[in-house]
Amino acid sequence: MAANNTPAGIDKEQAFGMAETEMEYRVELFNRLTKTCFNKCVDKRYKESELNMGENTCIDRCVSKYWQVNGMIGQMLSAGGRPPM
Repeated sequence: MAANNTPAGIDKEQAFGMAETEMEYRVELFNRLTKTCFNKCVDKRYKESELNMGENTCIDRCVSKYWQVNGMIGQMLSAGGRPPM
């Protein structure tokens, strides 16, 4: 018999809806991350078929900062905290 992995008080339909919302959020986050870092780091006039070293470095830093800030915001929201001033 399979174990029930849904939290107490939540039926399968609610759990599916929550998972679907989470997936939509993750896709939206990825799309914003991609657009933001691409626009910031990649030259609009393509000169090469591959990213150059500067573009690669910029994208690495951009993605790292984006995830770091996203994590900080997530922690603040889950703790009900306010941003430091």
